[in-house]
Parts: sequence; C-alpha cells; structure tokens
Amino acid sequence: MEMFKAWNSEVGSGSFGEMPPSGFAGLSRRTGKKPVIAAVNGIAYGGGFEATVNCDLVIASATAKFCFPEVKRGVAPFAGAMPRLVRTIGKQRAMELMLTGRVLPAQEAKEWALVNVVCPEGRNVVDEALEWAKVIAENSPDSVIVTRQGINWGWEGVGADEGTRISNSLWHPKLLAGDNIKEGLKAFVEKRNPKWTDSKL
Repeated sequence: MEMFKAWNSEVGSGSFGEMPPSGFAGLSRRTGKKPVIAAVNGIAYGGGFEATVNCDLVIASATAKFCFPEVKRGVAPFAGAMPRLVRTIGKQRAMELMLTGRVLPAQEAKEWALVNVVCPEGRNVVDEALEWAKVIAENSPDSVIVTRQGINWGWEGVGADEGTRISNSLWHPKLLAGDNIKEGLKAFVEKRNPKWTDSKL
C-alpha cells in the first residue's frame, strides 16, 4: 500500500521516478539468464498481473485472479504487458482484458495460456513452483539458458529465421565449447545421470 501512496504522490506532483534498468518489478526489461517462475496465490491485479505476464512460467492457486484494472483508473499497463500479452493470448483476448478491466479466474487464465498449472485445493502454490524449479535445475544449465533465450527472442517478436540465426551464431559455439554438452552426451552413452557444472555462459 505504501508503494501505491508514493506513486500517487508522484502522479499528483507531475513527476515520475525512473524505472530501474531491469524494468518494473525487475522483470519487464530483465536480461538475466535464469528462468523466473511466478507463484500466484491470490489477486494479481495491475502491476501484479504485469509482473506475471513478464515471468517465464506461472503457477496459480485455484483461487488466484488476474486483472488489468488500469482503464478504470485512468492509467495504462506500461511495463511490457501490452505487447507481450498480445503475443501470448492474441489481440482480441488482450483487448478484452485490457479495455474492460474484467477479472480472469485462474482456470480461465490457464485455458488462455497465461498460467501453466492451477494447483488443486490443498496444494501449496509455492511448493508447486519449487517443484518446477527443481525439475528445471536438474537439466543442463547451459541448455536452459540458451533455450530460454531462444524462446524469448521469438516471444519478443524476432522472426523464426532471424531467431534461429541469432541462436546459432551467438549461442551454438559457446554451447559446444562448454563442459556440460560433453557431460550430457557422455552420460547418455554411459546410461547414467549427468553431473552438471555451473554455467560459464
């Protein structure tokens, strides 16, 4: 609530603070290499929904609700959600949510591809998100970094040919030069689990 009071004071005075280089909530212009998983256990309205849209994976409780109420308050979602929402759910659905300010229940958000999993009653949403993180962490850290970046280039509007070219020229040589690709292929041949090392990418 204090954040909203401070923001309201800035708006009233006509001065707006600068957004950090990583963007709103450290997510809208984030350039980090690790996947970000949102665990939504209640109301994700306005900035909370923007933060969710900017995450890589979204785990929601059955009672979670999502909404862009900005049009009802004379503002707009400027932290990356407008263009990214279109790419995720299409123009008509993005218009519906952002121009009406209607509330989207968790199950419908899943049907619209905004949520990966809706936890059943009694399942802790943070525990579920940590399980997903654990599964991802069992994979090659180099492969996770490169794959996530390639997917994000497509999401940010880079065409398939250009995204493939960038991935091949920028990441492929680094991936081949790393220890993890060697370990992964060796472990496959030896029919054992790989022992990954920290990524140097």
